[in-house]
Amino acid sequence: MKILFINGSPNKNGNTATLVKNFLKNKEYDTLNLVDYKIYSYGQHFNDDQFDEIVLQMAKADTIIIGSPLYWHSMSGAIRNLLDRFYQHVDENLLKGKDMYFAFQGYAPTKQQLDAGDYTMARFARLYNMNYKGMITK
Repeated sequence: MKILFINGSPNKNGNTATLVKNFLKNKEYDTLNLVDYKIYSYGQHFNDDQFDEIVLQMAKADTIIIGSPLYWHSMSGAIRNLLDRFYQHVDENLLKGKDMYFAFQGYAPTKQQLDAGDYTMARFARLYNMNYKGMITK
């Protein structure tokens, strides 16, 4: 089983990465740090865009964990941008049947913030026919 962790934090070895490492314990997994990729905003078209590389790695995984710190009452912009780019670009069945988790951490998040993140990721998983396994929090 191939596990892919998509880290939406600009800090590659920060709290989000630590949360996922502790969740996965001694399991092997690959990490994609979004800070290392050029993923332009929805509607922009540049030759050096690497969005398709991320999607290809997601398609190869059996389990996908998307992780984000809590910024401005929501997930990081890198994660929002990744999700936005799926719209009208990725076939809804490309990730069908894959398990997906959302790792969300921050300093004293409110219930409303956690609920909003959970809702967004659950809906994203449903739209792309993945099995949403829930939120991992600190």
